[in-house]
Amino acid sequence: MAIWSQILFSLLFFSGTGLFVRHMVRLRQTILLGRPEKIDDQPKKRWAQMVRVAMGQSKMGARIVPAILHGVVYLGFIIINIEVLEIVLDGFLGTHRLFAGLPGYRFLINTFELLALLVVIAVGVFWIRRNAIHVKRLAHGELKGWPRLDANLILYIEWFLMGLFLLMNAADAQLQQLGAPHYPTVGPWVVSSLIQPLFAGLPASVLVIIERSAWWLHIAGILFFLNYLYYSKHLHILLAFPNTYYAKIKALGALSNNKDVQREVSLMMDPNASIPGTESTTPVAFGAQDVTDLSWNYLLQAYSCTECGRCTSECPANQTGKKLSPRRVVMQTRDRAQEIARQNKVLTGELDLSGSRLLHDRITPEELWACTTCNACTDACPIGIDPLSIIMEMRRYLVMEESSAPLELNNMMGTIENNGAPWPFSQMDRAQWTQK
Repeated sequence: MAIWSQILFSLLFFSGTGLFVRHMVRLRQTILLGRPEKIDDQPKKRWAQMVRVAMGQSKMGARIVPAILHGVVYLGFIIINIEVLEIVLDGFLGTHRLFAGLPGYRFLINTFELLALLVVIAVGVFWIRRNAIHVKRLAHGELKGWPRLDANLILYIEWFLMGLFLLMNAADAQLQQLGAPHYPTVGPWVVSSLIQPLFAGLPASVLVIIERSAWWLHIAGILFFLNYLYYSKHLHILLAFPNTYYAKIKALGALSNNKDVQREVSLMMDPNASIPGTESTTPVAFGAQDVTDLSWNYLLQAYSCTECGRCTSECPANQTGKKLSPRRVVMQTRDRAQEIARQNKVLTGELDLSGSRLLHDRITPEELWACTTCNACTDACPIGIDPLSIIMEMRRYLVMEESSAPLELNNMMGTIENNGAPWPFSQMDRAQWTQK
């Protein structure tokens, strides 16, 4: 019987992890639909930023209640995975509680159980904030439908996994008390002991079924969760780390220059100017009309989005009733990339990009021109996503490819072209005010 259990576990484990690897390969290919961009400067600063922001969650502290709750879930997620290692080894080797003989094992399991209880409580508070209190940033229109369901599904999955862990331990401890074979005496444990009285009087055969069922469902649930991530906003569990590494390390207000435009302006100012790295550049398009015009780094950011809404809640345009929502811009970027991935064979490079586009079809010029470029959204993001850069790329496309801009902006650009300044005075007359 043990050998069949090992075979079944191996099939389950390698099927689940193999599917996960396929999802990650597909995700990588989808992100690489974006334009190539070389980001290899200042690696020490980038590693430090990743450790500080992704691992240390340094930007979560701006809102203390979510920071504490998220810290509990994050810590629980990291530490309880040690317990998953024992489950996996037990599954392959046909053993039970392989690490039971190690010093401090009971203390370790007690720690896991306390963290599991804290996770259950934290997830409950998250559910109440989202579904009962209706925190404003979690109730915006862009979260209707799948985003809201996705957020709740993750909460239910976390409850399910933590509940199975505690149920498994409670049944295990009861079997230890009965002296059942293959169940070493290492319990009871601090939290599951509260559940254990429910099993008093049950025969060992029934307890084994309960314990084994919880064990199998726990590992199957973990593998399901691992593969569900690909379809969920909770990809940030994995992508927050590379995203914070590749995020901006220069001042947030420093917008990227288009080298071709920079070269033309420099030549206007000085016909003999030489701009390194721009002489042979032949752009396909200025700015971005679709996700394939954006840098791969922006697509990585879009897939890393937690949909927490801090960017939108800090946006002054959104606060004053404008249509712009930085979170929606990032979500639509991700959804458009997903649409391309679903409709095309990204793994083979066969792409058909006809049909709807990111600009106009998913994000309107009205939203883009509402942006004040204040960078509040980028500063507020807990994992360094930069919605402003995506907005600016689409603005560039509107202006430089479609010649579409608000009248006030067109007037300003016209006076700059004619007079060298945004004011409607000739260069000869611009300094006359100093003589008065």
